[in-house]
Amino acid sequence: MAVKKKGLGRGLDALFPEKSVKPTEQKSAQKSVPASENSHQQSENTSAVKPEPEMKDTAQAAPVEPKKTEVLVKISKVEPNRTQPRKQFNEDALLELSESIKQFGILQPLLVSNKGDYYEIIAGERRWRAAKLAGLKEVPVIVKEFNDQQVVEISLIENIQREDLNPIEEAMAYKRLIDEFKLKQDSIAERVSKSRTAVTNSLRLLKLDDRVQKMLIDEMISAGHARAILAITDKEKQANVAMKVFDEKLSVRETEKLVKHIVDPPKKVQKPVNMAEDAIYESLEEKMKGIIGSRVFIHRKKNNKGKIEIEYYSRDELERIIDLFESIR
Repeated sequence: MAVKKKGLGRGLDALFPEKSVKPTEQKSAQKSVPASENSHQQSENTSAVKPEPEMKDTAQAAPVEPKKTEVLVKISKVEPNRTQPRKQFNEDALLELSESIKQFGILQPLLVSNKGDYYEIIAGERRWRAAKLAGLKEVPVIVKEFNDQQVVEISLIENIQREDLNPIEEAMAYKRLIDEFKLKQDSIAERVSKSRTAVTNSLRLLKLDDRVQKMLIDEMISAGHARAILAITDKEKQANVAMKVFDEKLSVRETEKLVKHIVDPPKKVQKPVNMAEDAIYESLEEKMKGIIGSRVFIHRKKNNKGKIEIEYYSRDELERIIDLFESIR
């Protein structure tokens, strides 16, 4: 299995270099979290905000007083970013996180921008949703101002690092950076610490039929299946193959073979037609049928070789044919 990159390239480090909590504060906050939950927290961390080590939002440290760089605001004043890449949230995981927040509070503050009459979430929508489920009235936030491109990049990097995006959401985020902000694929790859090929392959998934994309989002097929299906240009055939993959539980390798057969079907070897010779052999078959009284087939091979096949339909008929051959002797 390939080792996953944990770095973020220069993306968020360049956008958001300062740290909001000193190392000593991080250490003291960690001690208040049960050890079994502390490891689960780490995957939630991003380079965008590192006030304290987060437990993928499923475990939180004991409530602490707001630092100079963070403030408590009413949760009703915080709203999600409607353009953030992530659209789907696992309900069971949110419930698990909300129970942790009830016990320990929110360890890592949300990153937000001030929109005047409300705060828009840049990073931490999952924490915000779980906090609402937990019944919190206030949430800790860090207020920062970013332009639209930076907001998209931060949301994308945060979700990619935690592997929270499905393949289509990730591809749509890349497409937005290209279409709206005119970024090149090389630049996007550098920001999210992925290869240019990985970004290109992700964008190619948007060429799939909408039905196939939905199956990929619903995890009915994998990204490997989807990339194999991309070799088919006809959208209807794409959907049919995807459904066949799901129904028959085909592996990626089996899917590749199926697609190859559809895209480049094997050519049938056509035997040369000799109508005059065919007529001669048909005449011989009829002549032998008249003698034996049963259907006869002559199977031709190369170099004037072949075999004769005689049909019979009962034991009595077989014995009759044998008697006929014996009488010829």
